[in-house]
Amino acid sequence: MTLMTKFLGAAAGVALSAGALAAEPALIFDLGGKFDKSFNEAAFTGAQRWAEETGETFREIELQSEAQREQALRRFAEAGANPIVMAGFAFGDALGQVAADYPDTKFAIIDMVVDQPNVRSVVFNEHEGSYLVGMMAAMASESGTVSFIGGMDIPLIRKFACGYAQGAKAVNADVNVIANMTGTTPAAWNDPVKGSELTKAQISQGSDVVYAAAGGTGVGVLQTAADEDILSIGVDSNQNYLHPGKVLTSMLKRVDNAVYQAFTDGTDMETGFNVMGIANGGVGYAIDDNNAPLVSDEMQAAVDDAAAKISSGELQVHDYMSDDSCPALSF
Repeated sequence: MTLMTKFLGAAAGVALSAGALAAEPALIFDLGGKFDKSFNEAAFTGAQRWAEETGETFREIELQSEAQREQALRRFAEAGANPIVMAGFAFGDALGQVAADYPDTKFAIIDMVVDQPNVRSVVFNEHEGSYLVGMMAAMASESGTVSFIGGMDIPLIRKFACGYAQGAKAVNADVNVIANMTGTTPAAWNDPVKGSELTKAQISQGSDVVYAAAGGTGVGVLQTAADEDILSIGVDSNQNYLHPGKVLTSMLKRVDNAVYQAFTDGTDMETGFNVMGIANGGVGYAIDDNNAPLVSDEMQAAVDDAAAKISSGELQVHDYMSDDSCPALSF
């Protein structure tokens, strides 16, 4: 069992369990909640795997507002939690303020780099995994138009979209790639209604495969794609099971492995900059019984060949965040 504490509102204090052991690790979820079936849930899966294997417990908090980030970090650090893992780039500023005040506490942040001696910064090559599912989208498309729906319009999500467009155009140079973002505030991660509306708009423009990188918003995208009889592509966690036979694949971002490793390392966790890509199993694509009939041998062979070339360095996928530009897509 995990010891769970939750924020009850924007102005609420953080209630931590007084009975928790001092050296327990802690996990702070980003907005959207741990059961978003995507990014946060992947983090939770990694923590749960660690707990089941070790018989130990961990602490966790689901944030309800931006204002609670620094408060959660400080309260966990004061209570002796170690290491403290944060799921999401938005913790960067708060961690930058907090880490130096607790030099004996190890912190791990996912999707952001914080240059402090007691911080492990874990980033992913999302553009590589997105390239692979972009190839699959173009190969599966019958209309010649595929699409992307992002959550909050930030460089990280453009990185997903750019990799996807590159992969699609590597298969079909004439493919039309439509991209839309849900919004410009954190609310964009948890708006399945808006995700559904964007999906319908893209279908009206000819899309027959849609890739969602939008947290909880993506649940609405995948549902509408299934309802409208087009294919979808999930993200972060394996979302193939949500609509068997309708989800072409999921771009796996192994946030679970990042959390699991941090918890396993414990107070001895090495800090610094960690990159997780195709070469070290950090990103990939999902094949299981739910989507196997949709993925032809030809499709899988082409994608696996591209993955091998990316892993070896023979194939370079442009990273939008390297120069805020994309050779295959205009934003």
